[in-house]
Parts: sequence; C-alpha cells; structure tokens
Amino acid sequence: MSITTNNRTLAIAAASLLVGVIVLGLKFLAWYITGSIALYSDALESIVNVVTAVVALIAVRLAQRPADAALPYGYHKAEYFSAVIVGVMIIVAAILIVREAVLGFLAPSLPEAPMQGLVVSSVATVINVIWAVVLIRHGRSVQSPALEADGRHLMTDVVSTVGVLAGLALVYATGWAVLDPILAALVALNILWSGWGVIRHSVGGLMDVAVPPDTQKTIRDVIATNADGAIEAHDIRARQAGKMTFIDFHLVVPGAMSVEDAHTICDQIEAKLREAVRNVQITIHVEPEQKAKHSGIVVL
Repeated sequence: MSITTNNRTLAIAAASLLVGVIVLGLKFLAWYITGSIALYSDALESIVNVVTAVVALIAVRLAQRPADAALPYGYHKAEYFSAVIVGVMIIVAAILIVREAVLGFLAPSLPEAPMQGLVVSSVATVINVIWAVVLIRHGRSVQSPALEADGRHLMTDVVSTVGVLAGLALVYATGWAVLDPILAALVALNILWSGWGVIRHSVGGLMDVAVPPDTQKTIRDVIATNADGAIEAHDIRARQAGKMTFIDFHLVVPGAMSVEDAHTICDQIEAKLREAVRNVQITIHVEPEQKAKHSGIVVL
C-alpha cells in the first residue's frame, strides 16, 4: 500500500473520531431537550462510536507498521483485534440501554420539546449516514477491517436512530409514554445483533479465514497459466490477514531442472500473482517430479 493511501487511511480514521464527538454532542443535546429514554439510548450508542473511532485509529496506525523481528509477518491482524473490541463495546452499550428501558417502563413519562429534539437528532443522523458511507467504501478499498467495522456500526446507528425518531413521532401523536422505553429496548436488541456480527467477522480474520472463492479461483488460474516448465502445483492455500493475502503452495518441476530455471518459473508466477491480487505475500515450495501428487493444478 502506498504512503499516500496509508496517510489518507489515517486521516479518515482521525476524522472519524472528530465526527463521533460532534454526533455524540448533538445526540446528548437532543436527549437533554426532550428527556426521552429512547434518545438517551441513542446517545449512549454514540459513546460507543467515539470509543470505536479511537480504537480504529490506533489499530490502523499499528497495522501500517512494517514487519520486524518480533512480528515477522507484520501487524496486519491488529485491526481484527480492534473490531472485536468494537463488538464488545456495542454489547456493553446495549446492556446499559436495557437498564434504562426497564426503569423507563416502570415509570413512563412523555418526552418534552418534541420538535427541537427530533430536529437535532435528525442532523446527527445525516452526518452519520454520510460518514458511514465514507468509512465503508474506503475500508473495503484498502481492506481495512477496523474502518469497515466502524462504518458498519455507524450505519446500524443510523437505522436505530431512524427507528427512534419514527417511534417518538408516534409517542407524541398518541400520548402513549410507554412507547418511549419500548423503543429504547428495541434499539438495544438492534445493536446487540450488530455487535455479534462485528465480533463474528473479526474472529474469522483472527482464525486465518480463507480468501473469498473468486480470489481463490483467480489464484489458481494465474498459477495454471504462468507455470510453463513445471509439472503441477498442489496444496494451494490462501488466507486473509487484514489487508494482506498470504499464498503458499508446492510447485513440482522436472527432477533434472536446474535451480535457476525453477527459480525463474517461481519469479514469473509471483509477478503475475502480485498483479492479480493486492497486498500479497507468496511462499512457493519447489519439489522434484517424484513428489507429484497428480492433484491440484496440473500444468499443461
């Protein structure tokens, strides 16, 4: 990844923290104006957004560090740890919201100043929508799990807030105060589901999840069409670790082939793989023809 791209990723992660603080202030203002438990739950979720932004910024910075003697394969998985932390924070927020919802259900009261609160919360929601799209698109383009997780959580926050605003409009229209804590409980359930999704996705990355099927096909096609002189390639494995893709396989060559010629074939395959797959590290184990398994990719 280029220095320019790295700097832009860091800038977006830093800006996410600023956006989170602004939205947090707006949502707490909306709660202060109305006293609504549902808006309070929405503001609590925004605290998670700020913590998420801090964790994502640290993780993105750490993941960009080059490999060293302590971590020879690099720091790419740091972003998965941050995404797990985000998921845990989401679950903690949901528990706090459920507590407030129970208290509100036991002693329901109508929120005050409906229009002012709805307007302030709507402004915060628009900001979140715009920034969530930025985070998700950039996170996917640079293969950053931390930024993408941050963006997905923001989008979940948007869905929650829209539901809260619609529900509060119904509360004001009907005068049913009990709907306010019910809305807060629904917000809690929604973000619990979001937290589970973030954790599940991150654990897959920490467990060296396989690359997507289309990427696997690309890898096999590249090897098959660029291994002239070899006999076969077998035990092909590819895993994802943050933005990095690790590929390793065994390449069988004629027993009489020189080391130099075998090395030339490996260089050719590596060059084509680097063109086809971004941010890739490749390990090729060369074997003589008696090691052929007659499986995997037979080079024609």
